[in-house]
Amino acid sequence: ATIYSQVQDHEFVSFDDPIYIQNPNVKAGFTSESVKWAFTTMDSEDWSPVNWLSHMLDYQLYGMHPKGHHLTNLFFHIANALLLFMVLHRMTGALWQSGFVAAMFAFHPLNVESVAWAAERKNVLSTLFWLMTMWAYIHYAEKPTVKRYGLVFLFFTLGLMSKPMLVTLPFVLLLLDYWPLRRLKFEQERGGNEISEKNTARRSEVFRLVLEKIPLFLLSVVFSIINFIAATKSLQAFSVPLKERIIHSLITYLAYLQKMFWPSKLSSFYPYPENALSVTQGIFCGMVLVGITFISIKLIRKAPYFAVGWFWYLGTLVPVIGIVQVGGQAMADRYTYIPLIGIFIIVAWGVPELISKWRYKEKVLSISVGIIIFTLLITTWRQVSHWKNSITIFKHAIRVTDKKYPNTAFIHNNLGIALVAEGK
Repeated sequence: ATIYSQVQDHEFVSFDDPIYIQNPNVKAGFTSESVKWAFTTMDSEDWSPVNWLSHMLDYQLYGMHPKGHHLTNLFFHIANALLLFMVLHRMTGALWQSGFVAAMFAFHPLNVESVAWAAERKNVLSTLFWLMTMWAYIHYAEKPTVKRYGLVFLFFTLGLMSKPMLVTLPFVLLLLDYWPLRRLKFEQERGGNEISEKNTARRSEVFRLVLEKIPLFLLSVVFSIINFIAATKSLQAFSVPLKERIIHSLITYLAYLQKMFWPSKLSSFYPYPENALSVTQGIFCGMVLVGITFISIKLIRKAPYFAVGWFWYLGTLVPVIGIVQVGGQAMADRYTYIPLIGIFIIVAWGVPELISKWRYKEKVLSISVGIIIFTLLITTWRQVSHWKNSITIFKHAIRVTDKKYPNTAFIHNNLGIALVAEGK
């Protein structure tokens, strides 16, 4: 909480905060009309009534004072980090690996946007329901009952009603069935008839695990359709050819990984490169992604966490990777809030295994983790400071994007609006 403590002195920013917080319907508080509006509006490019209701509750509690709104976001982020640790530890029993993943999630600067930006309530709120769904699913896996499945369905529904990005969660639950829950096993034993019997039993088990998630998949389909309709409304103002969107998506997958390992020049807005996209670069990135995917499948029995973490990352980014283009941004830090958990899992379980035969592995791990966490704390503190107000966040965005992107007019325009608002 200390590295985010400065948010209590931050202001609202002119980018989306007026839509989500200074909205007349939100400022009306809990009335029959405002609640009805929350469940019917698609003005924010998606359908997220629970998110709207959370903003209404904040207004009831804090009015238009930014401090309370920011602290609520911080509360959800802290709760998410703690819940992530509890979920991983419950599934794996691995204390230190689970703690490392939770610490990376809590302190990584890529997650600052989701916490320090009041309008991104939907991200921290939906992730809370994502993790609660996982927690409920663990209990269901231990003892399948209708009541426990009902909790899984309820939390998943609330998550989707907070942010539709959660549509990939049923696929993640299938990954967890393989590792670490071990509800699905691919191990084979030698012997002619025995192999055939085991293959039949395995197919039956896979079918059963998929079948039990059909209600969740159907829910994902329904929300995908609803929010695709909502998103297409925004495409009238900004549209990119499908070919360019595919190329850019392949590049973006690796760009997020680069920012995870070297989190510098983080911006509140990354302009879309438009005609600056390189087909060669897209093909290269695609080959890298296919190569990593092939390796993860090859090592699925020896290192199941690698395949689970990698497919977690690939799959959960699909709704926001840019195939369906919403707005003019090329990418966004907030989109990595859930996906990078998969990569953190790979690092947490993979590195100790790689150096398992080293003589001083415990010391190496302790020192390395200490250096990483300390570096992240400093970087995150600096990144949080940029979100102080509209002027500071847009000036920072211009500093880190002006030389790399050819079309930063949107950021300059937003900075101009913020300066005019202050009489400058």
